[in-house]
Amino acid sequence: MSTRERILDAAEQILRTRGVALATTKEIAQASKVSEPTLYKYFDDKERLLLAVLRERLPGLSRISVRPGEGDVEDNLAELAHAVLDFYQQSIPMLGALLADQQRMAAHRVAMNRHGGGPDKAVAIFANYLRAEQAIERINPDADPDATASLLIGACFHEAFLRYYSHGPAAAAAPRAAAEALARAAVRPLL
Repeated sequence: MSTRERILDAAEQILRTRGVALATTKEIAQASKVSEPTLYKYFDDKERLLLAVLRERLPGLSRISVRPGEGDVEDNLAELAHAVLDFYQQSIPMLGALLADQQRMAAHRVAMNRHGGGPDKAVAIFANYLRAEQAIERINPDADPDATASLLIGACFHEAFLRYYSHGPAAAAAPRAAAEALARAAVRPLL
C-alpha cells in the first residue's frame, strides 16, 4: 500500500470517528505512521486531504454516469439520488461538528471554494442534468430545474440525516427504494 493510500485510510477513519472539526493533521500523520511534513508532501492542507477522502473514499456523483437522452429520466434521477444519499449518510459524521463552529465553518467554506468543492456542487449537477433533459424535450419546458434539483438534494440530505440521527454512524445504507421514491416524487410533475 502506498504512503498516500495509508494517509487516506487513516484520515478516513479519524474523520469518521472524530469529524473534521476535531481531527488534526498530527493525529492523521501518527495514525498513518508518517511525519506531518510527509502528509503535507501529498496534501497541501487539511482541506485538500478532506476533499481527497470525500472524492476517493465515499460514494458520490463522480462514480455515476447518466447522460441526458439515455435511459429513463426517473431511473437516472434515482441513480443520482441514491449516490447523493449514500454520500450524505457517510459524510454527516465527518462534517457535522463544523456546523457548530462558525469560524471553522467559514474557513472550511473558503477552502472548499478555493479547491472547487462544496455542497452546492450536487445541486448544480442535478440541475444541469435536468436542463439538458429539458432541452431535448424529455421533461416539461415549464419545469424549474434549479428548484427541482434543490428539492431532491434537500430530501436526500434529510433522509441521510434521519438515518444517522436514528441509528448513528453504523446505520445501514439507505436502500435504493428510498432514492427511487424521492426521484419519483421529484420527476413525475416534470413529465
